[in-house]
Amino acid sequence: MAVVQRRRNVGPTVAALAVLALLLLAAPLARAHNRAAKEKENGPAWYERIQLRGYTQVRYNRLGATNPHLKSDQGDKSVGEPGGIFVRRARLILFGEMTSLLGIYLQPDFASAISDSLNVGQLRDWWTEIYLNEAKEFRIRVGQQKVPFGWELMQSSQNRLPFDRTDAMNSAFVNERDLGAFFMYEPASVRKRFRHLVDSGLKGSGDYGFATAGISNGQPLNTREKNDNKHFFARLAYPFDIGSQTIELAAGGYTGLFVPTLGEGITNSRKEYRDLRLHGTFVLYPKPFGLQAEYNAGIGPELDGKVVRDRGLAGGYVMAMWRQKIGTHHLTPYVRLHKYDGGKKFEQNAPRHRVEEINAGLEWQIARWLEITGEYMGSDRTINEKRETGKLFRLQVQFNY
Repeated sequence: MAVVQRRRNVGPTVAALAVLALLLLAAPLARAHNRAAKEKENGPAWYERIQLRGYTQVRYNRLGATNPHLKSDQGDKSVGEPGGIFVRRARLILFGEMTSLLGIYLQPDFASAISDSLNVGQLRDWWTEIYLNEAKEFRIRVGQQKVPFGWELMQSSQNRLPFDRTDAMNSAFVNERDLGAFFMYEPASVRKRFRHLVDSGLKGSGDYGFATAGISNGQPLNTREKNDNKHFFARLAYPFDIGSQTIELAAGGYTGLFVPTLGEGITNSRKEYRDLRLHGTFVLYPKPFGLQAEYNAGIGPELDGKVVRDRGLAGGYVMAMWRQKIGTHHLTPYVRLHKYDGGKKFEQNAPRHRVEEINAGLEWQIARWLEITGEYMGSDRTINEKRETGKLFRLQVQFNY
């Protein structure tokens, strides 16, 4: 109990240091934003500073399915019986810079699934970015946002080749997001490189800083916090060129205390459980051959019989791809293998999952606004000793706007 108490006291201490740092920055930051406010008065109106974009994914997952009981609840909820045409994502994104030192990003999704109800509107991102200097090398991002863990979690589903994120990485934070505040440092040259890796169609992860650290609640997206403890994050990511090739390396982790949801008949050894993970990433961008690999390991809550305990977890993936331009089109075949062994803290009772899966597909980018992808999935999933295996073919149409 003494160990748990000491962990709880870390949060207020770090929070106090963060407040002190902000107070020291307050005066120069206020002067910079006063200048930015004057620029705004003489610049475009606020509604001319906001841009709108988005994307929609429509899928069908029942082609040649061999096992109607094989499901992937954390990923695509239309996998398994009964299946049908399914709107996986329907996103609208409002973003812009209100001044040269203040940006906003708002993203709802209109294709969330809650029980049997589909196409439910739900908040995904709602944050503001405060730049601490005019060169925009230092910033603080506050609000509901993607947590800085891994690379696959950072990459938008709009850019990802496989239909779903891997269990190994996505079991860290369901829907990849949480309420928090993160400090980011990034030289202008690195920011330019991150943007190019997305805008050029190379499937970059986006701009989440060269060095990032911060805190979040630690509970599932759009749910109330269940304890006073906060999750603490740190991440480094650096893309660089070697000849004509571009490589990105990333590493980081998080730690905190998590409160799982328990069902009837399940007991807990305590209310809060250790939630700690470390990860490493290697990405060779497809020019034309690409390779992507991630691995993470740590400790989390896991069901053991009728009792939830702290247990080890580990898993990762490796993916090869080839990006080929044919006329004005781009064809990208890919093969991904992934494996995970550990609890899933967000599911009731934090059951143990053992997953081995292969995804092989082809993305046909007809134009920047239209993509068609076909994927074969072979999956072997065991949840609390109940095993399901199966194969299926999947189709997706994605339109970007």
